[in-house]
Formats: sequence, structure tokens, C-alpha cells
Amino acid sequence: MRRRPVVISAMAGCAAILLAACASSSSSSSVPSPSSSPPATGPTAAPAPPVPAAAGNFDSCSVVTSAEAASALGQAVTSGVLGKATIEGGLACVFYGPSAPTPRDPNVSQADSVRVVVVRGPKALAWYQDYRSKVSAQPESGYGDQAYYDGYASLSILKGDYYLRVAVIPAGAPPSLTAEEQLARAILPKL
Repeated sequence: MRRRPVVISAMAGCAAILLAACASSSSSSSVPSPSSSPPATGPTAAPAPPVPAAAGNFDSCSVVTSAEAASALGQAVTSGVLGKATIEGGLACVFYGPSAPTPRDPNVSQADSVRVVVVRGPKALAWYQDYRSKVSAQPESGYGDQAYYDGYASLSILKGDYYLRVAVIPAGAPPSLTAEEQLARAILPKL
């Protein structure tokens, strides 16, 4: 019966190692969850560098930083949270400014926010063309292979097998094409 305390100690040690490994892997995740959105300290906050678009765990938050979103909005923003992107059939990365209404729903476009969606792969062209057919598309040059402004809320860009859609919606003002172009220029080299 003397072996029993040794076995129990060994099992407890293994459990502690497994718990520590699980805790460290969840804290090193580069994909923000919808429930974690601590505010950045300002437009120049230095978040972790984005994961390159070609990396394994790609999502829309992989190509845009809080600093880039804050610069486009002109003020501090929260960390990016993932939400549904119904128009593009993917996930949106949404950043909120301090005046964004509450409750904040990353599945719905809201004032005082930045919304970035990237669809990658063979469906990118279909989603790009589908949205273009539903809006008053105004062609834009100098962005990817082709681009258009939807006339009121966002800039859509097709680059290779990527469809990028950017919307910068200041509080109390209409969406800003200039800010969307600025943010698109920061994101496009990552695609």
C-alpha cells in the first residue's frame, strides 16, 4: 500500500502540468473571442503583430491591428472581436470607438466602429460580385485587381483570391471613404 501515495502524487503532478499547458495555450491565442474586448490605450497602442494571411488560423482579425483601426477611426478602439459577415459569407473583425452604442453586437454594423471582412478562396469572387450587384457600385482604382465603393458605407476590394471589405463608421458622421482607403492600403500588403 505504500505505492498508492506515490501514484496519487504522480497523477496530481500530471494533472497540474496538463492544466498549466491548457492555460498557456489559451492565453497565447491570436484570435480574439467575442467576449474579450478590452479597450486599447489609444490610436497608437501597440498590439501583437497580425498573423500573415497565409498562416493556418486565418480570419479577418489576422490582417488588421487595433492601431490601424484606431488610425482610420481617428480615436482609440477596442481590440477586434469576431462577428458574422452576412454580406460576405465570412467573419468580420469589428473594433469599437468609445462612443459606440451598447449593447455592442459584432454581427451588426454600428456607429463609431471599424468593420473589416476578408473572404479567402474560391468563393471570394462570387461574394464580391454578389454584393456589387446589390449596391450602387462606384469603381475605385488603385486597390487590388478591382474595387468599388458601395455608395454609402464600405469599400470592397478583390485581390487574387481575397475579397476585402472595409467600413469605417464614425460616431455622428457618415462612413468615411478616405478612412476606408487608408485602412485598405494598410491591409492589402498582408493579403
